[in-house]
Amino acid sequence: MTPPLNPYFRFDTMVVGSANRLAVTAARAVAETPGAVYNPLFIYAKPGLGKTHLLMAIGHGAKAIDPALSVEYLTLDHFIEAFHAAIASGQGEAYRRRFVDVALLLVDDVQFLTGQREAQAELLRIVDAMQTASRQIVLTSDRPPSEIEALDERLIRRFAGGLVIDIAPPDYETKVAILRRKADERRVSFASGVLEAVARLGLDNVRELVGALNRLIAHQAAGDEVPVERIPGLLGGAAGEEGPAPADGTASDPRSAPAASRERASAAPAEEAGPPRDEFGDFLSDISATLHQQIEAWRGKVAAAILRWGGEGYRTARLEALLEGELARDPEEALREFEVDARQLDALRAEAEQVAPALAGSPVFRDPGDVAAAETLLEQVKDGAHPPPAPSPLWRLETVVEAAGNRVALQAALAVVAEPGQKYNPLVVVGGSGVGKTHVLHGIGNALAARGLRVACLGAEEFTGELIEAIDRDAVPQWRKRYRLADALLLDDVHMLAEKSRSQDELFLLFNHFQESGRQMVFSSAVALSQLGGVESRLLTRLEGGLVAELPAPDREIRQRVADRLLTEKVPEVDPEVAAYVASRPAESVRAVSGLVQRVLSAAEAQQAKVTASFARTVLEGTAARPTARRATAPRSSGLVAPGPGGGGVRSREKMVLDWPDIGDRLIEEWR
Repeated sequence: MTPPLNPYFRFDTMVVGSANRLAVTAARAVAETPGAVYNPLFIYAKPGLGKTHLLMAIGHGAKAIDPALSVEYLTLDHFIEAFHAAIASGQGEAYRRRFVDVALLLVDDVQFLTGQREAQAELLRIVDAMQTASRQIVLTSDRPPSEIEALDERLIRRFAGGLVIDIAPPDYETKVAILRRKADERRVSFASGVLEAVARLGLDNVRELVGALNRLIAHQAAGDEVPVERIPGLLGGAAGEEGPAPADGTASDPRSAPAASRERASAAPAEEAGPPRDEFGDFLSDISATLHQQIEAWRGKVAAAILRWGGEGYRTARLEALLEGELARDPEEALREFEVDARQLDALRAEAEQVAPALAGSPVFRDPGDVAAAETLLEQVKDGAHPPPAPSPLWRLETVVEAAGNRVALQAALAVVAEPGQKYNPLVVVGGSGVGKTHVLHGIGNALAARGLRVACLGAEEFTGELIEAIDRDAVPQWRKRYRLADALLLDDVHMLAEKSRSQDELFLLFNHFQESGRQMVFSSAVALSQLGGVESRLLTRLEGGLVAELPAPDREIRQRVADRLLTEKVPEVDPEVAAYVASRPAESVRAVSGLVQRVLSAAEAQQAKVTASFARTVLEGTAARPTARRATAPRSSGLVAPGPGGGGVRSREKMVLDWPDIGDRLIEEWR
């Protein structure tokens, strides 16, 4: 007896990324027209990358189109074992006739043909027969045919005559999509960044990814929420961590507890010494037996429904919950409601297929527990893709302080706004953290939006996050459409796409689309393009082909003007020397200048003091603390004479110290 197709291994449960897209596309073509294209289809990949999943998905897909189609799945081990058994019993010819009527033959793990001469010859005969009759054969292996040791050259030629295609390890975005899909199926949520940290561990095997996820779920179920920083240490250990041993020192077998419980439960009635049965006791016993039979009957119906709907690709968590809990409602009604919701999803999926064929395979149309999500998705498709993120209204070009250091970048920004897509396309603004790149980027976006253009403005991490969600929903075409409809694309922190190959691929496609249609692109980067690693050269050269404008660290002029503007916004009447003093302080970014001003303003508000240069110096340097303490214990004079009766009084100690020409006098004054 051949193993059945796993009901979960379908096309709509497979996360499709750049690593397996070609293989999935070929597999879908084979499932739709068996024997007409790619015959034989040979899929190879390292263990754990989805070969068996894809193989069985072909079988399910073909059966969904033609339920009468004869499909057979078998592993090579089963093929060889059955073949040897048939030869040993003299039934070799009967075994060969077994595949005569098979329209679609799926053979897994062909790499084990090594050293099996008779099996190779038999497989060659089957391949020839199926090709002659236009019947489809699909095979999988952990290596290409040419690397299978001692494989018959005739088989290698037969496989090469169809299509030999590989599945590569998933990229970062696909790993995150897989982890999110699996976590969603388990109905488990994690803190922000946890799944992304798992995806960065370098686990190229999907099974290892799922195993790592299972360990996280186990830790979280035990009340141990795992922070992002602990992920490498936690998942870098042994694959299985055993809990503490029982107090009596006996081994803990997870299967023993349920068995022991059942034994105690069955033994309990015999151990309890109760009164002799009477008629009323017999009556209660009959009622109990009847209820038990009824409960077992409806549990059987629910189990059958789970197999049925699960086999059709629907999520059955709602039905599984009926079995796990107590009988709280009529099971017949629950089954009817589930069927109504499943049929409604069928109708929604059919409608979606008419509007957007690529969307019809989305998993949202397979969850009867959330019909509302399918309805929402369909409405979004009907209304057109929802617009991409817009620029923040807080940042505008007119609020950027212009000086000699940033004048080139600002003039380029104004030119882009005046003639979008015509000059400086793309414009790449490069500078360190906090120098104003994001301000300029969003300022350009707001200026373009004011002209009536549809502007897509977002950060690189948000771009990757959206792509991962689209991969998970199998809705990448709809995601692309959102951005292709925009008139301008502005991407902040493009350096964050380093080592994210799928995100770079998608940006490359968008870049070409925008450039060919003459639409404006603006990027920002905290890393100079010449030093930007982990970015494909084809994308890097396109960025360098526009105008690269640098935003340097703010000079004293910019620092003073920024400080003056911030102080004026908060304090109506402020000493101009405050901004000059703040500008004299070291600050590598505009953000740092803002931080200094905020410290002064917060201290003034807390102490209800007037904002002066002296007060600012006290807050930022603490220079006024020592003189104040000395005056309280031993009042003394500075030794300086006031300018005179009309001089307006003695000037502040700080100003006089700063103006003293003789450093020796200053040292004596401070020593006293």
